[in-house]
Amino acid sequence: MTGITSFGAYIPFYRLTHKEIARAWGGRAGEGERAVANADEDSITMAVEAVRDLLANSEGREVDGLIFATTTSPYAEKQVSAMIATVADLRHDVRTADYSGSLRSATTAILAALDSVKAGSASNVIVTAADTRLAPPKSASERVFGDAASALQLGGDKVIAELIASHSTTDEMTDVWRRSGDQFVSGWEERFSVTQGYQRVVRQAVNELFERSAIGPSEISKAIFYAPDQGSLGAVAKSLGFKAEQIPDHLFSSVGNTGTAMPLLVLSSVLETASAGEKLLVVGYGSGCDALLFEVTGEIENSKKSARRGVKGHLTSKTYLDSYERYAKFRELIETEGARRQAPSASAPVTWRRSDDIYKLHGYRCLNCGKIQYPQQRVCISCQSKDSFESVRLADKRASLFTFTVDFLNADPDPPSVMTVVDFEGGGRAYLMMTDRNPAEVKIEQQVEMTFRRMYEAEGFVNYYWKCRPVR
Repeated sequence: MTGITSFGAYIPFYRLTHKEIARAWGGRAGEGERAVANADEDSITMAVEAVRDLLANSEGREVDGLIFATTTSPYAEKQVSAMIATVADLRHDVRTADYSGSLRSATTAILAALDSVKAGSASNVIVTAADTRLAPPKSASERVFGDAASALQLGGDKVIAELIASHSTTDEMTDVWRRSGDQFVSGWEERFSVTQGYQRVVRQAVNELFERSAIGPSEISKAIFYAPDQGSLGAVAKSLGFKAEQIPDHLFSSVGNTGTAMPLLVLSSVLETASAGEKLLVVGYGSGCDALLFEVTGEIENSKKSARRGVKGHLTSKTYLDSYERYAKFRELIETEGARRQAPSASAPVTWRRSDDIYKLHGYRCLNCGKIQYPQQRVCISCQSKDSFESVRLADKRASLFTFTVDFLNADPDPPSVMTVVDFEGGGRAYLMMTDRNPAEVKIEQQVEMTFRRMYEAEGFVNYYWKCRPVR
């Protein structure tokens, strides 16, 4: 038996209402909102969050591989799955791979991971997907697109949803694309791209899956699709013979079309309340189609005891951007005067030498007196013993604010900067920026948690580090 053994999700803290977008550009808008990645978030940081949510009850020592699926990697040439695995503090001998260039990347990655498990080359593989796609301002897609990430763990032990059938097709079509260097997603006229592209290809693949598996639409408990919008989803589901109650909430009105992450995110939402024996159809689309059929097992009840925040927890933990202009600044859609400060610097050798500090957020416990300190030093600040430390994971620990300052002069894409000193549960102190915060509500002894974020770009590459945020 091979299939899904665990799952996790991440939805950014910020939301932008459809009415606020309509206010900025004119026109009418119905109810609804979309999730917006903070200015210091991208597909890497969101994928890290989803993986950490998946590993809420585990340190990940059992993981043999990690695949990252996205169409919005910050790098055209650099394997970012290796960074995600490092930040998640997985073993150094895990196999990593990036699947990109297609909205179907996530479902294709799932099939590849399951093939590895079946072949015996891996026992547990994580597939994580994230996207921060940009639509042209004032376009219909600007309201539809949303930012999010999800993660699945695939294996052969303690399977919560077994893969019982799958079918893939290839169909070359120029319907949606983004060239190297393009800021925005482009697409052909919708009547062509949706009817002759999306709906035709998905119908063909799903019907062929049903024929090959001898399972019909009436036997499916929930059907999960990638879909460009709610209308296209409803049309293709109806044409395949599904009833309204078989189609779960695809989060269009609360999160948006999350691109590569969409099938995994909706599947994670369904698994949060699934019962043994239910059959789940998962469909990915992009220059063809992947159709996967899972059957939920009795192990799902144990999975529900996980400490993960999940889709449900992230949906209720949110705040609204007060203006479209703030969103535009987040996405650099409007040019503003840069801060008159010295340009930031970076060093690849320093980042490599301090990888455990920067990426893994390891603290160091003195083996002589037990004092935990951060960052790494040779001499204990308490007992002065030398070179006698063991690593301690701080990223998973909560902390409380020891002190903070609100800085209006620092160069920050979302001013003012909130600079903090935090004390970790169990020991350790660190100087960190705070994100996803309301500066007016920050206070001494406030409980915070760690989150991996973008800091700045310098020397041609993106610099990442940990920040704290109020507990969501």
